[in-house]
Amino acid sequence: MALGLSTSSLAEVERLGVSVPHYDRRALAPRILHLGVGGFHRAHMALYTDELAEAGGDWAIRGVGLLDSDRRMADVLDSQDHLYTLIERDSNGSRARVIGSIVDYVLVAGDEHAFVAQIADPDVAILSMTITEGGYSLAQSNPTLEAIASGLDARRAAGGAPLTILSCDNLPGNGTVAREAITRVCETRSDELVRFVETVCTFPNSMVDRITPQTTDGDRAWLRDEIGIEDGWPVVAEPFRQWVIEDTFAAGRPRFEDVGALFTDRVHDWELYKLRMLNATHSCMAYLMAIEGVVYVDEAIGIPAVRRYLERFLAAEAIPTLTEIPGHPASEYGRTVLGRYENTGVRDQIARLCIDGTAKWPSFLIPTIERQLELGGPVECAALALAGWARYLATVPAAERAYDPHGDQAAEFAVRSLDDPRAFLEFDLVFTPPLRESKRFGDAFAHASRELAARGAVGAITELLDS
Repeated sequence: MALGLSTSSLAEVERLGVSVPHYDRRALAPRILHLGVGGFHRAHMALYTDELAEAGGDWAIRGVGLLDSDRRMADVLDSQDHLYTLIERDSNGSRARVIGSIVDYVLVAGDEHAFVAQIADPDVAILSMTITEGGYSLAQSNPTLEAIASGLDARRAAGGAPLTILSCDNLPGNGTVAREAITRVCETRSDELVRFVETVCTFPNSMVDRITPQTTDGDRAWLRDEIGIEDGWPVVAEPFRQWVIEDTFAAGRPRFEDVGALFTDRVHDWELYKLRMLNATHSCMAYLMAIEGVVYVDEAIGIPAVRRYLERFLAAEAIPTLTEIPGHPASEYGRTVLGRYENTGVRDQIARLCIDGTAKWPSFLIPTIERQLELGGPVECAALALAGWARYLATVPAAERAYDPHGDQAAEFAVRSLDDPRAFLEFDLVFTPPLRESKRFGDAFAHASRELAARGAVGAITELLDS
């Protein structure tokens, strides 16, 4: 019989060879209120907090769920005394550990007053959140941001205790994005609330990174059958993790630096490392490998020509556009990126990397091309990546393509580019004037398109490497 997770079963779980919390969870103070307790939070911030508690820290996390869809997470955590299993996987196998830093979870779906009371609690020092990029949108009514604004107003009225609002979402300038979105909502309420947010609250920018695939029934079965633990919602992640944060906390913070987080005023430079190396190489391989029929990232990086293509892109095109961070060479970051792709334990899918290309290219790759055009540097690897996207859009049936809200529009330009490659460059949601007007880039793109049509993806990559 597999062991169910609970406080009373931890000693038995440890005898299975699984690391468990040894600290007194009842003595921890839930000064962190986290909105959006999904897989990434539980593999990232909650892990850092767990490690600090194991080292003697006294901070803990109270999760909060605003949506009806959060009910399942609330039920699972409640049934397990808010414990859960983190499974770290690499090419050598899987390792499980039990995380105890989440000590409470409050479901407030349909009850904004309950959420407001949580934010107004003066014992809460950090409101952290992973609500995805769309969670900050004000294109239409945003109930999440409205509820946060109401909570901040209640906190102001109750005495105005300082608060850090910490975005842990994977988007550039996440703290700035959070501050601007929340401030805009507060502006519809009162000048007093705006002054409170501007003068008493802080919004640190951070860069977060860890591949955390969606938990599957197979993951639960592995944990039950191989380890002997019954967990309703474990989380799976690669061993690598990174957290780079601005040290602008209004009401104290855990010593996350003691467990590997990096506090710096150069978060933007770290963001560019990630955008122009990790995210860009993801997209550079994505569509080329999709049209080649490759399913997993580890399979792609195992093709020698693909690895050399990404190495060349990093060394010749991406890294020369970056500002070197002292003590953290860009070349070493690039090697780490490619090493992560070799992981056969967490098998990232090429199809996932193909999602929402129209939104990704302007951040991941276009700035690199623009800078190389200014420098007179190479653009051939980037041109081939974008030619791969065009061919994917033009040749893969719409029902089989990865989700992209602008995919049909992009595909119209891509189909035209089958006869005239430069026609794709007129898709101005992605291609900026410097690219559209550059004869050098246009020639490189047209050449890459012709090679793809004639040789296929690996053949075109090989031709590029030999040129």
